[in-house]
Parts: sequence; structure tokens; C-alpha cells
Amino acid sequence: MAKKLESTLRNMILSLLFIGVGMSAALAYVYILTKEPIEATAKKAEIDAIKQVLPSFDNDPTKDSKTEENLTFYFAKKGSENVGCAVKTYTSKGFSGTFWLMVGFKPDGSIHNIMVLEQKETPGLGDKMKTQWKNQFNEKNPSQFKMKVKKDGGEVDAITASTITSRAFCDAVQRAYDAYMKIQKP
Repeated sequence: MAKKLESTLRNMILSLLFIGVGMSAALAYVYILTKEPIEATAKKAEIDAIKQVLPSFDNDPTKDSKTEENLTFYFAKKGSENVGCAVKTYTSKGFSGTFWLMVGFKPDGSIHNIMVLEQKETPGLGDKMKTQWKNQFNEKNPSQFKMKVKKDGGEVDAITASTITSRAFCDAVQRAYDAYMKIQKP
């Protein structure tokens, strides 16, 4: 009886081992199949975001991109003229953690447009940063526009019931602006 139980137990362990190895191989295969399409989709989304936040340009800003302090800078030109820079920025001060934005700056530092790339803020509250609310930053230059919510002495209208998200959004935009101005200086 003990030998039969021992044999059954060994067979079960071997079966589980083979199933585990087989599933691991299947997952690895699926990862290999989907890795490139996922990367291509992410790259396209980033290029689309750059197009939405900058004035029209005719170069490929991803070829001349530069990364510093976890921010990525995409320099756009029309002919030989610099038309702006898109900055992929982030904040970890959001209500639900880190979120990412693409901020388009004109050469003078004023904001052309902003796009939310990734966020996990509360649906119906903090995620309103993706709506027309973000347009209040357009054409503003953070050197003259106080990049803080009005509650904190700034000029930004906070999202109703989402002051933390609004503060975090300002933090991400200010971080992008400060870094952009820093790399602009020779």
C-alpha cells in the first residue's frame, strides 16, 4: 500500500512538473510573438502624442530624442526651424500613483498642448485630467503662469474633488518645463 501511494505521489509530482514546464514554454512563446507588436504599438502611440502636442513639423523627433532625469525630449523642426519640443514627463504624486504626460513646448517655453499618456486616477474624478480641463495650460508660459492650483496660491483651476490629481498634474508639467529650460541653455 505504501509503495502504491509513493508511486501515485511520484506520478502526480511528475505530471505537475511537466504541466508547469509546458505552460512556461507556452507563455515564453506567446511573449516572443507579442513583444514586437506591443513595442510597435507603444512607439506609434508615442509618435501620435508628439504630433498632438506640437505645432506641425516635418522631421522625425524620435530620431533626435534625448533622455535626462527620466524625461524624454523630442525636438521638432519644420525645415531647419525649431518649432518646439515634446517632453515625456511624469509625476508620482498622483492620487493613484505615477502617471505620464506628453507636454509640447514652443521654442519660447510656452505650452502648445498636453496629452495624458498613462494614468490610473479614479474614474469620473481624477481621470478628468484627460478632458478639456488640461486645455487651461495651453498657450501659458510657466515662467509667468503660477503652475499651482488656486487653493495653493497658483493660477490653475483644480479638477472638482481631485485636488491631489490637479497638484500632481502641475508637478509633472513644471518638471517638464524646468528640464526643458535647463537643456535649452548652452
